[in-house]
Amino acid sequence: MSVEANESRGPVRRVTAAEVAQGAGVSRSAVSRAFTPGSYLDADKRTRILKVAEQLGYRPNRLAAGLQGRGRSNLVAVLVGQLANHFDSDFQAILLEGLAAMGKWPLVILAAPEMIEEDILGVLGFPLDALILRGGSVGAPVVDYCSKLGIPLVVSGRVMDLPGVDSVCGDNIGGAEAAVGALIARGRRQIGYLGGPADLFSDAERRAGFHSAIAQAGLLPAATCSADYSFEGGYAAVAGLLGQAPALDGLFCGNDAMAMGAMAALREIHGRAVPEDISVVGFDDISIACWPGIALSTVRNDARATVAEILSLLASRLAEPQRPGRVVRIPAPFIARNSH
Repeated sequence: MSVEANESRGPVRRVTAAEVAQGAGVSRSAVSRAFTPGSYLDADKRTRILKVAEQLGYRPNRLAAGLQGRGRSNLVAVLVGQLANHFDSDFQAILLEGLAAMGKWPLVILAAPEMIEEDILGVLGFPLDALILRGGSVGAPVVDYCSKLGIPLVVSGRVMDLPGVDSVCGDNIGGAEAAVGALIARGRRQIGYLGGPADLFSDAERRAGFHSAIAQAGLLPAATCSADYSFEGGYAAVAGLLGQAPALDGLFCGNDAMAMGAMAALREIHGRAVPEDISVVGFDDISIACWPGIALSTVRNDARATVAEILSLLASRLAEPQRPGRVVRIPAPFIARNSH
């Protein structure tokens, strides 16, 4: 069998409604009505239009139709940070599923650390209905610039007290205080903190909650260290923490991925049994935290509750563009398992 080259053909051109109208011998508006549920059109004429459309390979441009009919594109940009851990990837999947259920078309953009204003401005080439910003995993410069774009903005994982901006964030401080309280209740007194990147809002609040709880108990931090919210980062950080405090008996980690890495290093490299020799607590309650062999005690960062609030605020903002901004805090309860 021979295959002929197709180099002479140019780019594939989209079939237009005008061509369908010409082929079916109807008006352009009749084609539009044929693809609009509930619109009146003679049954025979609709059948003829749909048959010609199928033959030509025509599909209506729903983006253009939405802009013409309702002034909305249904495009929602989702600006996310590096998905270095399970929580961020799980959260994104839940959010995209929720947007699809609302009839929105998500446009996912990775906010790399080197992202500049020109990159963000490129997003505005699309007729966006709104922008959802994963502010807990995106650096402050990107967050600040997004707040000035002049389109509906919902921020997740960070609080932005600005006019017309809605924010949904877990109770990072309260959750961290509960985690430290659980360690103290176990009799731990040499307690350290393994945090994430210092420029992230989530780490700033969880770190503040750690120091607040330690001070309220009349203790001093035994050791502190920062990593990158990854399993590998937690694994590597343990040596430095034990170097600061050889008698470390409690460790609160800024997320579950680092906590799991820390537990692995404590057991495999340093011969410390968890929880007999040292208690470890994480933050997020990702799906694998409850697996046998892990059983991580942690703080629940409720992704489904957060997404539900994001979608509620988005719908409200689109219905009332001028309403004041709202801040919603999601409770972050301590989840006791076997690592503390």
